[in-house]
Amino acid sequence: MFPRTFKAVLLGFLLYFTAGVWAKPRDTSKVLSIGVVLFPGFQPLDVIGPLDMIFLLSGGQNMTLSTIWKETGPIWARAPPLANSEAAPPPAEGTLPSTYPLVGPHIVATHTFASAPKLDILLVPGGGGNVVLSENNDTVIEDFLVSRFDELEYLISVCTGAVSLAKSGLLNGRNATTSKYAWSWVTQFGQGVKWTPNARWVEDGKIWTSSGVSSGLDMTYALFKKILGEKATNIVVNAMEYTPHQDRHWDAFAVVHKVPGADTKRPLGDCVGPAGYDFKCARDKTH
Repeated sequence: MFPRTFKAVLLGFLLYFTAGVWAKPRDTSKVLSIGVVLFPGFQPLDVIGPLDMIFLLSGGQNMTLSTIWKETGPIWARAPPLANSEAAPPPAEGTLPSTYPLVGPHIVATHTFASAPKLDILLVPGGGGNVVLSENNDTVIEDFLVSRFDELEYLISVCTGAVSLAKSGLLNGRNATTSKYAWSWVTQFGQGVKWTPNARWVEDGKIWTSSGVSSGLDMTYALFKKILGEKATNIVVNAMEYTPHQDRHWDAFAVVHKVPGADTKRPLGDCVGPAGYDFKCARDKTH
């Protein structure tokens, strides 16, 4: 483990370094108000992945963060039990038997739906709790999205979080994507939604939707590159030592999980590397 002083110096260096290199798509003196919807049973990486990137980006852009649920306080990533287990998305072919997660982090909700401030960006994660809310006909998230949509610059969802956007009606007639693992469950919601099976993420106006779990990092990278500029965003993603998938039109997990319309003729491998650098891809010549 690194000493605390070293970690503090490293973080300070990253924040200081990024602060002076922003491009000019946005006035960095303006406060960017970010909200994240929470619920019991949120998928941890859907929330923590994008927030880690946002955390570092806030070194050069004034931001506020609101985490939002019905009540303030710790919200558990472990979902409440379903009354009807058949309400859950069917397991993908070849996956391990379903087990009830025994551990999960808590994230503190700082605001309720009633007390949340004006927001510029609102993120809706996925997770097993989406299924529980749907089973209980609980529309609190959908009601909040509709009430705040006009004020938002961007509404974004990760994984099965797209079900809340679909049920709210905000995806009606729009292009969208979602978790390939839970594809058949999510895509039953909404009217006239143009679900895109091969997309890693989809941009339709101010609504952006991503595929499953880790794809939220790729979408967040693309979104903030658009908002804050490529140079600073690349510095942050390289500080994270994360190689983003930058082809939003391709998600190999559509093939893995046998999503209808998946492009089975395209190679499953994706060539990724450090953002902003030229690189060559090593290919396995045996395949």
